[in-house]
Amino acid sequence: MKTLTFAAMAAVALLPVLQLHAQSSSARPAITGVSHISVYTTDAAKSESFYVHDLGGVKRTDPENTSGVRYYFSSIQFVEVLPLPAGDTSINRLDHVAFTTANADKLKQYLSAHGVTVPSEVEKGSDGSRWFNVEDPEGNKIQFLQPPAKPEAVAANPLSNHIIHVGFIVHNPATEDVFFRALLGFRPYWHGGRTDTSTEWISQQVPDGTDWLEYMTVKGPETKGIPADMSKDTLGVLNHFSLGVFNMEKTVNLLYAGDRLTAKHSPPQIGRDGKWQLNLYDPDGTRAEVMEFQPAVKPCCSEFTAASPTK
Repeated sequence: MKTLTFAAMAAVALLPVLQLHAQSSSARPAITGVSHISVYTTDAAKSESFYVHDLGGVKRTDPENTSGVRYYFSSIQFVEVLPLPAGDTSINRLDHVAFTTANADKLKQYLSAHGVTVPSEVEKGSDGSRWFNVEDPEGNKIQFLQPPAKPEAVAANPLSNHIIHVGFIVHNPATEDVFFRALLGFRPYWHGGRTDTSTEWISQQVPDGTDWLEYMTVKGPETKGIPADMSKDTLGVLNHFSLGVFNMEKTVNLLYAGDRLTAKHSPPQIGRDGKWQLNLYDPDGTRAEVMEFQPAVKPCCSEFTAASPTK
């Protein structure tokens, strides 16, 4: 099968690709939100304490990987935690990020028809879910998961019931855009950086919802993968997920009252996008960003170009 040459496509104007997407988007099944993030752990007990006690996730078995566990925040959103493979010396703790689709089989067909290398079959879970994995232009594993027809209910989590975004390191946003924006229909949401004129974080919403993917851009000689001079702590900051909340003051009070701020964490602060946020870190350094759904003040750098989630 011929593989789409992302770098070559990114080198030319995106207009023809966008036109291709406009002509064929009706054949693409809906991509409605973030499904999950999958991370590695070196200590399952400590991870369980973080995801259950600190964040309030509901622990369940993993229909996708019998070695892993899932911590659910809603009936269809969760963090998958996998044991770090024996002998693995990498600083990486991210396995993949996943987005929810209405039809995994048809989405696989859609991507294959547009030159993306896809697996021969869609995998099936014991819970009735269906999924497949592909690689984005920089080699990041991206999964598309169709939830079971009747997912098991999850009790309301006083902290959060919604993973509103995921993020990972990106070297060339234009190359990534060919896949996520032009081919899949992700939409620009916000971009900014540590100064008003820098662009380090680029967010794009899923085509059929308000969840988003955040490119955490890095600079260096590499064109993909983890920069050679990057530390494990920095990588954990960049590869992250975010839980949406309504009110940061009430959230902090909830965490403090329950003795749930024992993990490494930052103080509450207003981010460059104008939203209150608080960062916590799991035992292996993966950042869990707790963020208000709506901005409290005007964002820096750019305006929001799509509606923010409301719940």
